[in-house]
Amino acid sequence: MAKKTTNSKSTAKKTAVKKTETPLPHLAILDDPWLNPVQQDVIERHERFVNKLHELESYYPTIVDFAGQYKYLGLNYDADKKGWFYREWAPEAKQLFIFGDFNKWNRTANPLEKKENGIWEIFLDDKKYAKTFVHGSLYKVIVIGADDSVTDRLPAYTTRAVQDDVTKVFCAQVWRPEKEFSWGRKKFTPKNEPLLIYECHIGMAQEKEGVGTYKEFEDNVLPHIERMGYNTVQIMAIAEHPYYGSFGYHVSNFFAPSSRFGTPEELKHLIKTAHDKGLRVIMDIVHSHTVKNTTEGINRFDGTDYQYTHPGGRGEHPQWDSKLFNYGKNEVIQFLLSNIRYWMEEFHFDGFRFDGVTSMMYFHHGNIDSFDQWKYFRDGVEFDAITYLQLANTLMKVINPESISIAEDVSGMPGLCAPIKDGGIGFDYRLGMGIPDFWIKILKEQSDDQWNIYQMWNVLNDRLPFVKTIAYAESHDQALVGDKTIAFRLMDKDMYFDMAKDRQNLIIDRGIALHKMIRMFTIVNGGQAYMNFMGNEFGHPEWIDFPREGNGWSYHHARRQWSLIERKFLKYHYLSDFDADMIQLVKEYGVLQDLYGRQLNMDTYNHTIVEQKGGLIFVFNFHPTNCIPNYEFYIPEKGVYKIILNSDDEKYGGFNRIDDDTEFFSLQKDGHYILSIYNVNRTVLVLKKVRD
Repeated sequence: MAKKTTNSKSTAKKTAVKKTETPLPHLAILDDPWLNPVQQDVIERHERFVNKLHELESYYPTIVDFAGQYKYLGLNYDADKKGWFYREWAPEAKQLFIFGDFNKWNRTANPLEKKENGIWEIFLDDKKYAKTFVHGSLYKVIVIGADDSVTDRLPAYTTRAVQDDVTKVFCAQVWRPEKEFSWGRKKFTPKNEPLLIYECHIGMAQEKEGVGTYKEFEDNVLPHIERMGYNTVQIMAIAEHPYYGSFGYHVSNFFAPSSRFGTPEELKHLIKTAHDKGLRVIMDIVHSHTVKNTTEGINRFDGTDYQYTHPGGRGEHPQWDSKLFNYGKNEVIQFLLSNIRYWMEEFHFDGFRFDGVTSMMYFHHGNIDSFDQWKYFRDGVEFDAITYLQLANTLMKVINPESISIAEDVSGMPGLCAPIKDGGIGFDYRLGMGIPDFWIKILKEQSDDQWNIYQMWNVLNDRLPFVKTIAYAESHDQALVGDKTIAFRLMDKDMYFDMAKDRQNLIIDRGIALHKMIRMFTIVNGGQAYMNFMGNEFGHPEWIDFPREGNGWSYHHARRQWSLIERKFLKYHYLSDFDADMIQLVKEYGVLQDLYGRQLNMDTYNHTIVEQKGGLIFVFNFHPTNCIPNYEFYIPEKGVYKIILNSDDEKYGGFNRIDDDTEFFSLQKDGHYILSIYNVNRTVLVLKKVRD
């Protein structure tokens, strides 16, 4: 492992990070009596993290300096020496050569020299290459591997990879614009609000049949996100990936923002504009595996199968057809931590949603029927991966204490979202992945007259109070070809023919009503944050199918039809309008900050749930037909109440069966206060106390 990075001294001064002290004698996570069976496991987990951090800090002043390897490896311009250093960590390789248009693609004219710690190096002096090795130049590296393979590669730390339109071959590209990007402000300070996440994909965020750009997203989609009231943009598929249809999850070049969508400066400008609008931007980061490709990726870079990944079968992910990192190797930890620092410091990302955390933490990668949290706290656990995740979360908070880390995990690993100092892994949030699975299951297997309100309540509230959960009814996963979005499950082919306002269709009426209720029930009950995938807020009618041989390489289903909500003669805008008002309501009344709803009435016969949350009263009537006049339920306090949101309002595609101007006066019954309302089917009503 190289023991220095460029600018390490100045970085240390800026961050002023203290070395970690000895393990804490008391870990707060152990105050939870449910963790009694695994107390020793928690202690050992914390000790592994502390020991590894101390080890890394024995080489570098701080963890931030340790994570600065992208400033040393790869291609970096040295302004003092007037030239380019290209360095590569390839310990078992026999020889490396850099070649490109600067040397007329001469494959052996520029060999690298092997230095210490498996580092290869070459200096391209401006005296010789100032006119040929310039911004925009294309280059690659030839690696003669330990197995005598000769492979044309892209540098592992390359920050720019471009694909030829004709040959589809990727090359690294020198990227040093004459004018350095200016952020304009030193620091972005997000609003003190719960996370309201708009999950999106740059390439398919446009309506045209083609690949969208960072600029188009900034101009067309960011204003929509702002109007809808979301405060966080979660972007998929940023790191370069050779196969567009992988949705960005088979990463080849971890430090290169995908050139499909534009330049690095255009991505930076997108993030700057988002910040100007008060929007956080978090990146969907993939450190759970890497693509098998050898010409574009890092697999077998030095001719071995154990440089970045585990050797043999342990390095294979059977379900994903990809390679698995060796998180116990310091150079691999450095590569991944440097990747985190790179995106945060160079592009000002405000955090990460870590993909495949379950796969990382267990040797079985989550491919089992169910989890026993005690057994799977220690059996089959990939301890090195957990230590890496603790290091990653530590680094993020040092760089930006307000950064957000989200775990995609279904295992219920104890302490996943507890602070590291308390014995946890350090994530801020986990995804409530069981929620969309539940909605899809009942939509597939039951008619809505069979829905069990107690099951609905229990599934949506099944979370530990100290584990912050991001609720969502559906994400990109449910929109992929072979699956269906909630809107399509509810309305199916009728969406293609009967979404015009002058056409009547009972399937459409039911679909619009339940689509609104499912989303409201999810955001109110599912967690402390909420996520939506772009287009789902208005019931986008088509699945996602990226160009592939099976569809004739068509982009028809790899886009979003924004015009559907602009055409006011269609019903799509009803759903979008409701979504915006729903988001505004939960922000205004602090609904997500109120940890759990308080049941006021559970009525199985009428499929009605009445609850109090955020100082508001929510009445969910999921019944297909039952509309009940003079419907009574207990309330916590007397007063006069009014409806502040009504999903049956005609502006949301409802039937206006309730007058929103009606005032509801509390009554006394059996020593308690009650309200009496008209409880209409397939409707959610939100009531607020307006006066005593």
